[in-house]
Amino acid sequence: MKVLLLNGSTRKNGCTYLALSEVTKALETDGVETEIVQLGSDPVWDCIGCNSCQGSGHCVFEDDVVNAWIAKAREADGFVFGSPVYFAHPTGHILSVLDRMFYAGADAFLHKPGAAVVTARRAGTTASLDVLNKYMTDAQMPVVTSTYWNMVFGPAPELVEQDKEGLQTMRNLGRNMAWLLKCIQAGAQQGVTPPAAETEHWTNFNR
Repeated sequence: MKVLLLNGSTRKNGCTYLALSEVTKALETDGVETEIVQLGSDPVWDCIGCNSCQGSGHCVFEDDVVNAWIAKAREADGFVFGSPVYFAHPTGHILSVLDRMFYAGADAFLHKPGAAVVTARRAGTTASLDVLNKYMTDAQMPVVTSTYWNMVFGPAPELVEQDKEGLQTMRNLGRNMAWLLKCIQAGAQQGVTPPAAETEHWTNFNR
């Protein structure tokens, strides 16, 4: 079993990386392989709704991020999406990437557990979690929770390290993710498969 953690911060070793690293400690202690992938600071295309990816599972923009991450996602069993809070919202970088990943590579996420993690100096955390969680609820992904909302506080890593409750929340999130992955694996061994969703109905005025 493997969990892919996406760091939506431009800072490689910043607050978001610290939070994700705390999740990985708990996952690896429970025998789950992890990989943190770094978004970086290079420009990323927004989704332009061209629909060229439909049927191919491949985004037309070749920026060495989205298609590479979709390939990784298809091999992963679970996900954690991490972002700092910018103006009470996730970073524009991670939203551009997730828009394209979930549109072009929806099959890579279907029925796989996921969680969102955010970091902030003070406020905007719950609004940011709401935005990130919507990707997962649209993709039929079980959303993994913890003992508090999945957030840590501090404008710098050394201050996040003082948020003992926040780091505890990250570790409990990792344990819950590992438990759910094992439950899914045990169910699959007993022949329990994900349900097939109904897709035939579209409300006319929403097309």
